[in-house]
Amino acid sequence: MSIAELTGIDVPTGLLIGGEWGKGAATFPVFDPATEEPLAEVANGTVSDGLDAVTAAQAALPGWAATPPRQRAEVLRKAFELMSARSEQFARLMSAENGKSLRDARGEAAYAAEFFRWYAEEAVRIEGTLMRAPSGANRILTVHQPIGVSLLITPWNFPAAMATRKIGPALAAGCTVVLKPAAETPLTALALADLLTEAGVPAGAVNVVTTTSSGQVCAAIMDDPRVRKLSFTGSTEVGRILLGQAAKSVLNVSMELGGNAPFIVFDDADIPAAVEGALIAKMRNGGEACTAANRFYVHDAVADEFIAAFSGRLKSMVVGPGLDESTEVGPLVNEDTRSKVASLVDGATGDGAALITGGRAPQRRGFFYEPTLLDGVAADSAILSTEIFGPVAPVVRFTDEADAIRWANASEFGLVSYVYTRDLRRGLRVSEALDAGMIGLNRGLVSDPAAPFGGVKQSGLGREGAHEGLLEYTETKYIATDW
Repeated sequence: MSIAELTGIDVPTGLLIGGEWGKGAATFPVFDPATEEPLAEVANGTVSDGLDAVTAAQAALPGWAATPPRQRAEVLRKAFELMSARSEQFARLMSAENGKSLRDARGEAAYAAEFFRWYAEEAVRIEGTLMRAPSGANRILTVHQPIGVSLLITPWNFPAAMATRKIGPALAAGCTVVLKPAAETPLTALALADLLTEAGVPAGAVNVVTTTSSGQVCAAIMDDPRVRKLSFTGSTEVGRILLGQAAKSVLNVSMELGGNAPFIVFDDADIPAAVEGALIAKMRNGGEACTAANRFYVHDAVADEFIAAFSGRLKSMVVGPGLDESTEVGPLVNEDTRSKVASLVDGATGDGAALITGGRAPQRRGFFYEPTLLDGVAADSAILSTEIFGPVAPVVRFTDEADAIRWANASEFGLVSYVYTRDLRRGLRVSEALDAGMIGLNRGLVSDPAAPFGGVKQSGLGREGAHEGLLEYTETKYIATDW
């Protein structure tokens, strides 16, 4: 069955450079992780293709930067309307190439479209400042100008939302972009680029280079002096490499990197609400999210109640192909990811953790792994210091608030933390003490286009979403004047 028949979208499979779809010199396959069968062949871009995309973006930059903010906003608003109208097709496309359940894919399609709407509204709010110098000698005038050609590198786990979260503010600010999507999930990015062209984005303002030679292609683009911005979402390991490469050109860099989110349940928590929050924080996207709850610290007084309720919900979840309406947990993206998850679970049980439910890969085709709950996990178990990226919840019991905070902060990562308590003073006190860029206080979901998304420590640099996400694509210019 073709992609168009499967999803309802006729997806381009070439390279988008300067408004033209090119075939490229070679192709690579995109696989359905539920069947392990190929879905499509897409163009395999080269270093030369990447530099051609930079040339196209640079040529389009002056015209797009000079386009009135309201006009840029209308293009983004049109993109929002088109994507909203086609949300089901985009959801099916993401389920096909990523494996996520249709429920999760539909949520992502709506979330991704909202970035176009939010930045359509923000495009007309790029404000400067004017003040008198304290000495009285002159005025201090500041303006925000587009930073220039931007390289956007997106991951496979949220192929639509991570692209729109970068493209939206870049276009709103007046920048032009080269998008390099993950090789596992390029089809969604290509469909988005086609939609943006339909919405009125001029030729060259958005370019897409799909490739299996990401390191070489991105390094060449970053070395080009015409490129002034890098925005990357992915692992901390790759982020460190890109930071080193960006330093050579002193590129402006935004990075949303790995996470190892703690989920703390205090003895006064609303346990049914905490379980519902845990299901969202852990099982959304099958656990393949940087915001996924990775370590569950549960007060000993309520641990048995929490584990019994949580394990019951996990046991009842339907595992199957993402495109099946009944599926709640789809396959992991590839065999390497599944093997890593299985190894972490085996290591934890080998260290003495009790397997409450799950803990195995079903005997079927596709990269599936059962929703898994572990209790009594050792404090030094590798599963607590590694981003799992799968449907596995390890539980550590605690009795002292200070221990919970100390254990939660004992990580190189600091993207998001979750806290459940009925005591608002405790909740805010703990929220301030946690080393994380975002806190879910009695909430299992923190993502919102209007909120600043980002972490501390080795979870990244800068913020996406909110007004801060727009400013990431601008330079502040100071003009000294007087009258």
